[in-house]
Amino acid sequence: MEHEVFVPVPAERLREALADPAQVARAVPGLQQDVGAEPVTGRLKVRVGSHSITYRGSVRVSGQDDGSYAVEGDAVEARGTGVVKLALTLRLRDAEGGTALTFEGTASADGRVTELPADAVASAASRLLTRFAEHLGAGAGAQVEATETEAAPETEAAAEAEPEPVAPDPDPAPVFDAEAPPAPLEDLTEDFTASAGPAAEAAHARRTMIGRSAEEVDHAPPRGRYAPVPAPQTSVPNQTLRWAAPAAAVVLASAIVVGRALRRRR
Repeated sequence: MEHEVFVPVPAERLREALADPAQVARAVPGLQQDVGAEPVTGRLKVRVGSHSITYRGSVRVSGQDDGSYAVEGDAVEARGTGVVKLALTLRLRDAEGGTALTFEGTASADGRVTELPADAVASAASRLLTRFAEHLGAGAGAQVEATETEAAPETEAAAEAEPEPVAPDPDPAPVFDAEAPPAPLEDLTEDFTASAGPAAEAAHARRTMIGRSAEEVDHAPPRGRYAPVPAPQTSVPNQTLRWAAPAAAVVLASAIVVGRALRRRR
């Protein structure tokens, strides 16, 4: 058999992918790898026309001295006794915009596949090789993009690390002379009093009041228009009025007693 597939990936990238058994296993379409086995070992379902056959086996890819690759595989039917053996030679040729992969070799099989039409079997084998080449190229292309993506941040970081030129300040801040002698205390006091105005004078007079402590000054009630208005005082009744009611009651009781005594004499 002979089959050729074009892949838009450089040949060098495809050679790196073929040298990695894990990438080869991912490129086999529909391969279900066995846990703990070699990378390209497992179950593969092959569809031939309206029929499907599941095989269990392995594939080995090894580089040759002339730059080609030997592809060897053998498998048995998962539900039968049929056996398939594959011996192919894979060559890579540079082409415009990519690489051409050429498959040459032989394949022998028995069991259920021999009961199917030969053209359907050949079409299924060609489709399987085409998809394998396309998946291999896609994996190699993904590796190239990942490498370029990892290199891009390093380039950006290097560009950001370069210092940018600093433009001169059009309005520089004033520079103070640290060795200049301090101004006299009297001059500072005069400047402060002149700039503060009446408020500073009032504060100074408050701090220098004679005969009153700081606490008395702070807690003294306000005077003038801001002084608090005293509460109105309640009037206290006269002492004489407090005894008027009891005296009237005594007089009234005496009059009642006298009136009763006069009635008895009559």
